[in-house]
Amino acid sequence: MNKKTDFPYLHGFNQKEQDRLRMQSRFTEYSVYQGINFSGVEKLLEVGCGVGAQTEILLRRFPDLHVTGIDRSTAQLQTATDYLNTLPYAKDRFDLLQMDATNLNFAQSQFDGAFLCWVLEHIPDPAKVLSEVRRVLRPGSRVYITEVLNSSFFLEPYSPNVWKYWMAFNDYQYDMKGDPFIGAKLGNILLQQGFRDIKVETKTWHLDNRRPQKRKEYIDFWHELLLSAADQLLEKEYVDEQTVEKAKDELQQVANDPNAVFYYSYIQAKATVY
Repeated sequence: MNKKTDFPYLHGFNQKEQDRLRMQSRFTEYSVYQGINFSGVEKLLEVGCGVGAQTEILLRRFPDLHVTGIDRSTAQLQTATDYLNTLPYAKDRFDLLQMDATNLNFAQSQFDGAFLCWVLEHIPDPAKVLSEVRRVLRPGSRVYITEVLNSSFFLEPYSPNVWKYWMAFNDYQYDMKGDPFIGAKLGNILLQQGFRDIKVETKTWHLDNRRPQKRKEYIDFWHELLLSAADQLLEKEYVDEQTVEKAKDELQQVANDPNAVFYYSYIQAKATVY
């Protein structure tokens, strides 16, 4: 990868992580897309398209869309292109471009919708990104943003090594100039950048004995998400091998506990350009 696109990313760029991103998008699709409506939108900008995991869902759910996806990583873009080219319904309906989201190489008012999902958390200047998004959207365009709120994470039974690992996970993201709590700030940022009709919704995964099978699925899903950063955290010495191994054991114990609780909230914002 050339220097222009060689930048740190919490989860890494290997094949296992690329597969996990596609799995994650499918696993969370029902929850994420419940309130998203791009009916009537023809030219959609997707910021941070990565491996095309969300692009696939957008094209499938909204058959009139043409999606222009941007990402900084040429490796992710190539993977996304290869993946989307295998899907008959995606044919001739997407363009994927290597681009910096804080300096979009598009003319003003070029798109009539925008979609950002799990991307602002990784960007040092999310306000600049949304300023650029607003510039390239036509008046009346809708933007949907889905983002993390990592302070909401809760597990029962108490798992001290998971917490230790989780704090290191968030510290590492902050030190990389990301923001693991960006979701709670979306309303302020959108308002500051001149968006209107701003609506911010908290979405929650709260699994306990009422839905034991679903609870186990989410704990297993979270297990994969957490450990996707293990190599980076170990390499940068944010955690040690013992903490990682104990966290794995605790996650397995929680997954099999008959009275386990899993809780996590994320934030989804909707706004309009005028």
